Amino acid sequence: MAVKALIPLLVTFILGTLCLQGFNMVFQQIGEAVGAPQQASLITAIPSIVLGIVCFVYGSLGDFVSLKKLVVVGITLLVTGSLLGFFGNFFFTANIWTVIIARSIQTAGEQVAGSVYLVVATKYLKDSLKVIFFGIFTAGYQVSAAIGVFAAGFLTTIHWQYLFLIPAITVFFLPLLLHNLPNKTGNGEKVDALGFVIFGTAVAFITLFFSYKSWWMIGVSVLLFVVFAVYIHKASHPFITPAFFRNKRWLMAISLMLLLYLPNYTFSPLFNGIFVKVFHMSTSQVSTYLVWGFVVGATVGICSGWIVGKIGTRTAIIVAACMKILGFVLEIFCMNLGPVAMTIAACVYYGGGGFLYSPLVSTVLGTLPKDESGRGVGMNDLAMNVSSSVGIAVIGGFMNSPALQAGSINGTTGLAANYANLFLLDAVLIAIALVVYFVFNKKIYAQDK
Repeated sequence: MAVKALIPLLVTFILGTLCLQGFNMVFQQIGEAVGAPQQASLITAIPSIVLGIVCFVYGSLGDFVSLKKLVVVGITLLVTGSLLGFFGNFFFTANIWTVIIARSIQTAGEQVAGSVYLVVATKYLKDSLKVIFFGIFTAGYQVSAAIGVFAAGFLTTIHWQYLFLIPAITVFFLPLLLHNLPNKTGNGEKVDALGFVIFGTAVAFITLFFSYKSWWMIGVSVLLFVVFAVYIHKASHPFITPAFFRNKRWLMAISLMLLLYLPNYTFSPLFNGIFVKVFHMSTSQVSTYLVWGFVVGATVGICSGWIVGKIGTRTAIIVAACMKILGFVLEIFCMNLGPVAMTIAACVYYGGGGFLYSPLVSTVLGTLPKDESGRGVGMNDLAMNVSSSVGIAVIGGFMNSPALQAGSINGTTGLAANYANLFLLDAVLIAIALVVYFVFNKKIYAQDK
């Protein structure tokens, strides 16, 4: 019965992510429209902080509380944020903080569908089907990103406030979800509220650091993680036990995920930077090229489960990582050939990304028992978000650096050389991750035989 909930959960996730991608695309225009261009980045920064926290919390709660309750809370928040954002900025004077608050509430609600989807797929599907539905999930993300780019461009020519209403449609899926999700899930234990608060606050300060680069936030986060480590050793029923972190197979697998997703957020801004500053195009023109990468990523994602079933999980991860490396390297040399060539390289990269998610998540979650799969999903989401945030913080800091403008392997200088060298750095990071995988893969899959 629970498996029938996967499609409405996926559609709900797509609509929520579509809205997220749309606002990320046009936050500068919205900031100008509400008279606060200097604060426009907060439209994406603050909801991103919220996302980093709820990704972990929703997944982890899947081991303790009813999935029905989680979905009701999530969709309620999603619709509330949608209506607040639309009515508060359409019928009343638009305000930057009304936008930010509404987007934060939306974000807190929209992630529940993605987390519950992954928990259901992990707990209720046999292994051969898991990789298929993980692939469909990442395809849904790619589709939502592609549609979000165009939806944002179209709706900003009418009224950007309509972007808020897109996810409100998900309220119609609620009866279907309540009918198909299991009546009772989790282990029946009392939710460790204090543990979630300590860990969630530590995650919040990490995410804040990558938005504001204030080192004291890292200090607070480290202190809270130390407090959390002491807490889970002393508490009678912590939501996550020290034994969870002593699982060597999981530690090796999650380390691989951290490395592979380190450059994940960097491709789009580098691609956009070249098109805007080297080819002198507008961001709206760039989207007409970049969207093809998302289309290819979605197509490969849909097929990834079937392909993994044919070639195996290990081979699939290697092929996907090599595609991402190739995509980065091709961008370096295609820069001299023009926009179309760079778009083809982007398709290779996003195809690798669409192919990687399914076998990688299946590998990481496969190192955990089913009764810990919710916490595994939460940790996966946390690892991907934090790692990608670290990557964009490092690479973003060098995007306008003169240190890398002297020259590159494609013969360019100036900004073009800077972007080429950053693409090369991204390729090296993935190559290091691949070497780590070759070293540890036998131990990661040791109990799968």
